[in-house]
Amino acid sequence: MDRALTAPLFAQVLGPAFAQLPPVLRALHTPGPRSRYVGQAEVARGRHPLLPLCAWLVRLPRTGPATPVEVVFRADARGECWERRFGRHAMPSRLWLHRGRLRERLGAVVFEFALRVDGAGIEWRAARAWAFGVLPLPRRWLAGVHCREDQRDGRYAFLIAVTLPWIGPFIRYEGWLAPA
Repeated sequence: MDRALTAPLFAQVLGPAFAQLPPVLRALHTPGPRSRYVGQAEVARGRHPLLPLCAWLVRLPRTGPATPVEVVFRADARGECWERRFGRHAMPSRLWLHRGRLRERLGAVVFEFALRVDGAGIEWRAARAWAFGVLPLPRRWLAGVHCREDQRDGRYAFLIAVTLPWIGPFIRYEGWLAPA
């Protein structure tokens, strides 16, 4: 199917609520074949001994204040690729629509998110996840996954904070992006 005739991925997931989003969020989530954004993030990882291995499996960035961020969005008929860079650390992912929900492959883990417009932003709720695409992860592990997008100071803003049972704080990264 011709991508030009298909609604953007996030418009498909959010339905009519997509139109209620601030223009900054709608623009970011309406990528052409290639869109580039740059910004900054504060990244903090937890201290549990298993964290480096878990973070490596999902390709999460290292702790750092005022970390430069670059994201290249590429849309195609299968969904979107997000090529994130936190400093020199690459964190690519593939996103697609699956039965009304958003799926994202981050490293060795596939997440399924229920998205909803909340005020002037998007709340992401992790509903399911699979390691290596086939091994289901316990749903109780996902209760501590908090993701939010909104607009601050006229820019796209994001917050991802993950706390896991028995491990505690896993990662938190918060920042902003603007078109490059």
